[in-house]
Amino acid sequence: MKLLISGLVGHMGAQVARLAMEGCRGATMDGTVGVDLNACGAEGMPCATSFAEADANAATYAAVDCIVDFSHHIATEDLLSFAVKHGIPVVLATTGHTPEEREAIERAATQIPVFFAANFSLGVALLIDTARQVAAAMPEAEIEIIEKHHNRKLDAPSGTALAIANALCEVRPDAEIVTGRSGYGKRTPTEIGIHAIRMGNIVGEHEVIIGTPNQTITLKHEAHDRALFAEGALAAAEFLCKGKNAGLYNMTDLVAKN
Repeated sequence: MKLLISGLVGHMGAQVARLAMEGCRGATMDGTVGVDLNACGAEGMPCATSFAEADANAATYAAVDCIVDFSHHIATEDLLSFAVKHGIPVVLATTGHTPEEREAIERAATQIPVFFAANFSLGVALLIDTARQVAAAMPEAEIEIIEKHHNRKLDAPSGTALAIANALCEVRPDAEIVTGRSGYGKRTPTEIGIHAIRMGNIVGEHEVIIGTPNQTITLKHEAHDRALFAEGALAAAEFLCKGKNAGLYNMTDLVAKN
């Protein structure tokens, strides 16, 4: 499986390249290329500085089986245009997309397979599935979400915390997502509160607290190494490369496959 790694020189892009070198999930370094603004940092691998440059050298950069994106959401529309033009499946592992960028993702998914998730951890996917089941079984319970990340993370709340809340809203259609609660006043019964903590080098923690006056269920996932996200992205790429039709896929689809 030949890849185009968007954000190759970044920490996560480098992790994907390392795993490809090890043959993880059928990936190979033979034919794998990159796109990164800091292309000069890509040692021993073809790397364009933009998707415009990649398109101008399509014989090299479009001859791949899948694009794996660990760059920045501002590159999304250029990436998708390139992928649609050349019919390449895409794994989007960035977060913080604007409404316009999310619309672009949905449009692209009508023409090519797009795997889009806020978190590429299988454990987080299972956490979301379990939380959804508990929330449905306990409709009277209150729900709070606490997420913790390193102090360099730019977006808050995390895309994963929002994904958890949105999944819970599927079984709580009247729910209201409240972020960064402050001020004076009682909590409403329909609130799903999200609280963000930024500190040190925390890789990522997500905790869902579901409780009634008589009992509380706490579900928690801790990421110990960012390599798990690269592994998950490669699992998603392998999933798409098995003949998936155009459409928008996520970790629920991957979990269901397993």
